[in-house]
Amino acid sequence: MKRIALLVLVNFLVVLTIVVATSVLGIGNYISQYGLDYGSLLAFSAVVGFAGAFISLAMSRWMAKTMMGVKVINPQGNLSSVEEDLINKVYRMSRNAGITVMPEVGIYNSPEVNAFATGATKNKALVAVSAGLLQKLDQDAVEGVLAHEVAHVANGDMVTMTLIQGVVNTFVVFLSRIAAFFVSRFVKEELANLVHFIAIIAFQILFGILGSIAVMAFSRHREYRADQGGADLAGKDKMIRALEQLKANVRMVQTNQESVQTLKINGGPGKMMKLLSSHPDLDDRINRLKA
Repeated sequence: MKRIALLVLVNFLVVLTIVVATSVLGIGNYISQYGLDYGSLLAFSAVVGFAGAFISLAMSRWMAKTMMGVKVINPQGNLSSVEEDLINKVYRMSRNAGITVMPEVGIYNSPEVNAFATGATKNKALVAVSAGLLQKLDQDAVEGVLAHEVAHVANGDMVTMTLIQGVVNTFVVFLSRIAAFFVSRFVKEELANLVHFIAIIAFQILFGILGSIAVMAFSRHREYRADQGGADLAGKDKMIRALEQLKANVRMVQTNQESVQTLKINGGPGKMMKLLSSHPDLDDRINRLKA
């Protein structure tokens, strides 16, 4: 229930911000007596598309901590040997990757074997691992996983994904409203507004699914880059060992948290069609590194 309530709250805040922004800028009205004003519609679509993406990016660390229950490690606190080792590994690899402000490092209490990185910029990032990962993987594999996540941060993957999502959102909003407008022209005038509203929702879902194919294709590409970056930071053998041990524990990855699926190092087996998967097959990733 907490996760659902948070999703509803975030969605409400995003929608509220977009409505206020479009009202202030006066770009919400794109239908005139002469038909569609494509310039106004494109401006409206861009504001809606990029606003949602950037607001989500700005809130990404807070959402991840809250939804995943991440306990951030205080580097100045009384640390356990596990916490100290985790901090030291992340900090060392972050410095080697050229990150000037060290990421927050956290652990979330879950039996799943997983890790993720998120944050608005590479200097405002969070690297978190599950308790299950620390229990199930050996030290070399853990270092490989951490290197992979630090590589995500160093590559600026969060910002790049946001920009791509913003572009896709813009075209989804733009094309769905054009299609809905023309569909509404084929019904009686008294039904036009209702049909237009329903058609917007239907086309937005359809185009959103098609747009997700492009977004997920880039997401898979960034995983290969992060694997290579992880190999550069921790060594290829440790990166391969991490992926092999993740493969052995793949059933321990929770795949029911759709809102944070792209944060995770593996999307889970058989959860989505290949085109809509955020992560490549682990065997493919291992073979690429070995090659």
